[in-house]
Amino acid sequence: MEAITNFNPNALLNMLVSLAAAFVLGGMIGLERQVRQRTAGLRTNTLVAVGAAIFVSLGNRLFELHGGGQGPIHVVAYVVSGIGFLGAGAIMKEGANVTGLNTAATLWGSGAVGACAGAGLIGEATIAALFVLASNTLLRPVVNRINRRPVDEEMIEASYSVYVICHRDRQAELREQLVALLESASYPLREIDGHPFGQNEVEIEAILYATAVNSDEMDRIMAHIEALPGVSQAFWHSSADE
Repeated sequence: MEAITNFNPNALLNMLVSLAAAFVLGGMIGLERQVRQRTAGLRTNTLVAVGAAIFVSLGNRLFELHGGGQGPIHVVAYVVSGIGFLGAGAIMKEGANVTGLNTAATLWGSGAVGACAGAGLIGEATIAALFVLASNTLLRPVVNRINRRPVDEEMIEASYSVYVICHRDRQAELREQLVALLESASYPLREIDGHPFGQNEVEIEAILYATAVNSDEMDRIMAHIEALPGVSQAFWHSSADE
């Protein structure tokens, strides 16, 4: 039986060391991304690193087993490409939110596990599966703990946008008042534009230069603008820049 013939404790130990290094180093990269609350965070980066290590370890192991024969290695290469397209199909973009990255990374790791098993490397496949599972389970409490922390503005570059919905006839006057209020609070505008909003209203969108914003002060500015004649709504929000 090929699986028994291919069993090699030294090769298993080498793969264990490789995957452990990928797990730790990928986790370090992902931790930095997670602290900054990026879309691809701790688990996603760890999964990608572990998956890549699995494929490389598998390629090395197949080369040891088959010598100069490149057929199995070519098959693994095609598997990598195919799983990449499959993972891309799992990623969805809804407005500013991107979902499915962790699912795509998990699929990639699962593909690596399947490639090991298909090559008869049952021990390697078992180790690979354990590391992929650890990425999705052991790291989840860490991710949840980080996500519950407030964002430290000194650690990120954030962009701030202000929106004012007003009557179309008051647009020009309110744009001037909005600019004056923001600049008096030392929040200079990078750009300002207007968009139709319903039949009789427009939405004024003002984007500020990247700077720290005092949320209480910004709320007071929004309340002041919202009290002006012709304004139906005024609000602001922040988003982290990559």
